Amino acid sequence: MHRIMAHRPLPAITPATAHFWTGGSRGELLLLQCTSCGYWLHPPGPVCPRCFGDPEPQPVSGDAVVHTFTVNHQPWQPDIEVPYVVAIVALPEQDDLRLTTNIVGCPPGEVRIGMPVHVTFEQVEDVFLPLFRPVA
Repeated sequence: MHRIMAHRPLPAITPATAHFWTGGSRGELLLLQCTSCGYWLHPPGPVCPRCFGDPEPQPVSGDAVVHTFTVNHQPWQPDIEVPYVVAIVALPEQDDLRLTTNIVGCPPGEVRIGMPVHVTFEQVEDVFLPLFRPVA
């Protein structure tokens, strides 16, 4: 099992972000979607930047492609295994919907731009960290 995140400081779960950090308990990647115009917001915000409508948490497919990435070789924390991949993935629900994450489940040298990936979750305490692994 991947445990690259286990010793990293965890995000604060607030009312504005709880959907994102706990949706993995149900196997869902939850992002905010405007109830008026359908625009997806990430990172979360209090109102839709397009129409000022109200955003509500909604599940996305969990599918994505690697938009860009870097392989980190620096052990920034003593208990985090290196190397690991930090990536920005593009979600198909909207052209500009991106998420910064880690790619797991394959050697860092095999990650490629355009590679199809799917969300997986790593639970650390009460946080479910959304990570992505290559689609078989």
